[in-house]
Amino acid sequence: MRLKDKVAIITGGASGIGAALAAGYAREGARVCVADIDFELAQKTAAAIGLGAFAVRLDVTQRASIDTCIAAVEAQAGGIDILVNNAAVFDMGPLTEISEASYERVFAINVKGVLFMMQAAARAMIRQGKGGKIINFASQAGRRGEPLVAVYCASKAAVISLTQSAGLALIKHGINVNGIAPGVVDTPMWDQVDALFAEFENRPRGEKKRLVGEGVPYGRMGKPEDHVGCAIFLASAESDYVVAQTYNVDGGQWMS
Repeated sequence: MRLKDKVAIITGGASGIGAALAAGYAREGARVCVADIDFELAQKTAAAIGLGAFAVRLDVTQRASIDTCIAAVEAQAGGIDILVNNAAVFDMGPLTEISEASYERVFAINVKGVLFMMQAAARAMIRQGKGGKIINFASQAGRRGEPLVAVYCASKAAVISLTQSAGLALIKHGINVNGIAPGVVDTPMWDQVDALFAEFENRPRGEKKRLVGEGVPYGRMGKPEDHVGCAIFLASAESDYVVAQTYNVDGGQWMS
């Protein structure tokens, strides 16, 4: 088991990609904290995983909630070895109609949350003195712009940039920071994305989702489980010489 006796925090771990990662890490021997703002669902996910998994309520936009989460994991599991910044939200709309509220919400969760979760986890890892692994979830949207998705694309580009800067800053402490950029993934979040495209592009519900799935070179949309292998690699000793990289896990949609 590649993560035996490691302690991992997965933000947004109650559902979707986060829940798949939590289950995958637990199977590899990690003690997993399912951290999510939906605490009831996080508890159900942790209970379904078993293997010592536990839930902590976390609002990544609030520094006090981040500090409480870190302290709770240290108290319950004895330390922190792995952080996966997976929590994120999506919004879209014409550039001329973007609201300040939409901008602030997307950046608060997708960027501020990533930065200050990294900071808090890194401080804990430095105190422990045994290094660690941090994996940030970006997106193919962070590799390029989209006319209706300016704020989300910018937020995910920021995640890639933060991953590079943090990777260079923290490797001297034995902390590897890397990222994963999914493509289109069949989760409940993409149903919300499809509904927004239906509204702004005047499409029937489901059409955008079908089209983007057909456009993936692999032949289908991604599944949450498709990201587990890369996330295990980046959390394990096998990736010790990998620093400040963001891996595309997208069925061939983007090459960089």
